[in-house]
Formats: sequence, structure tokens, C-alpha cells
Amino acid sequence: MNKYCLKLILQYDGAAFHGWQIQPAERTVQGELESALFNLTGRSCRVIGSGRTDKGVHATGQVASVSTEATWTADKLGRALNALLPDDIWIKSTSVAHSEFHPRYDAISRTYSYNLGLTEESRSPFNHRWCWALKTQVDVALLRKATELILGEHSFKSFAKSGQPERGYTCFIQKASWDPWRDLGLSLHITGNRFLHHMVRYLVGTMADIATKKRPIGDFEMLLNQPDTPMVTSPPAPPTGLFLTQVAYRE
Repeated sequence: MNKYCLKLILQYDGAAFHGWQIQPAERTVQGELESALFNLTGRSCRVIGSGRTDKGVHATGQVASVSTEATWTADKLGRALNALLPDDIWIKSTSVAHSEFHPRYDAISRTYSYNLGLTEESRSPFNHRWCWALKTQVDVALLRKATELILGEHSFKSFAKSGQPERGYTCFIQKASWDPWRDLGLSLHITGNRFLHHMVRYLVGTMADIATKKRPIGDFEMLLNQPDTPMVTSPPAPPTGLFLTQVAYRE
């Protein structure tokens, strides 16, 4: 039977997931998708994602692909999946992709956001699931100064839990800015050609310590410009505030 490749754009609340990638005895986003596809098609369907979000990390623009029989149109499969998937996953759109499309390797950039809660209301059960409820004032000028330092091409070895030695630690950050997050705090929006494991969370954790005067901005500059320094970052920001918001591809 003829098959074709479908591109899925999906959203999920990562709070109850043990990350994207299938793991034995753990609830994962990839696992839920492949289970729903098996129920619909009667066969195992491998779902490939653009990136492996960690436990507790959310997405509003995750991209995935799946190969399916031609009897399933893109719209029909999208509607059927949304009818079967749990309410913390939603397929935003489905479309036909090139047969060789690979969500991860074909991506030219990814964008993440990180929500920093600075008010008491950020602790509300309707807010704290999607932010780091820091609940303190920060020096916004210091936050923005640190953010300016990461623009362009740098080694982010100091800001990675683990790297990919075969690809190195260099990333090119195209855009990065702190913007208002509703009336609850600030949100970092950052776009780069690639990101290392926990990189955004280490950046935010260290920036937060700088902006609350727990460490000087000179530490940030050294971590960025001298990647083999024995100095270490601040602890990573919690996963609750992190969202994968967009994955871009060439036309």
C-alpha cells in the first residue's frame, strides 16, 4: 500500500510527561502519539520529533513526522488523533511533507521561551505550572545585558549538562530578549540554530542569579568566553517555565 509522510505540529503540557522520548514504564509524549496511531492504524508507526524535550518541559510548536498509508488524509488523521489523545496533547495542524522530511535534521532554527514569575500571583495553581515562580524583583538591565552577550556564535560548553562531542558545543543565537509575561513577570524568547542539553535552563538559572545580585555579570562573561574555565553555572532553572515554541525549516 502506498505511504506518505505527514508533518505534525503539536502542543503539550509537559507537567505529567517524563519527556518526549519513549522510555520503559514511563509516560512520554512520543509514547502517547505512537499508542494512538497504533489504535487508529492497527500497526506500529514511528513518530520522529524535532527535539527531545525533557521531563516537565512544554511545547506549543513541537514538530513531528509519521509515515502512514495513503488512505489517511492529513486532515482526517489529525482529527482522529485529537479524538484519541489525552487532553494534555493537542495536534495543532497536519500536512503532507516531502518523503525525506526529517523534523530534527532539516530544522534550521528552534525557538524557546522561558517564563519567569516575579509576582505573588505567579504562585497560583493556574500559573505556577508554566513558570519559575521566583517571586522576587530582578534587575532587568542586568538580565538584558547578559542576554546581549549570548547573541551570535559562541561555545556554550559551560551551559550544557551534556554535549554532542561529534558536533561540538558551538551554537549560533540569532535572537534573544526578555519581554513582559502577562502581568506576572518576564519571558525569555531565544532563537538559535541548535541548543545543547539543558542549555536554556542553565542560561536562565545563571541570569536569574546575576539579576538578583547573587553573582556578578563577570561570571557570565567568563562562562561564555572561556568554556574550559573551572567556574560553574548556577543551578538550572526548573523545567516548568520552558516551552519549545517554534521550529523553522527552509521553504
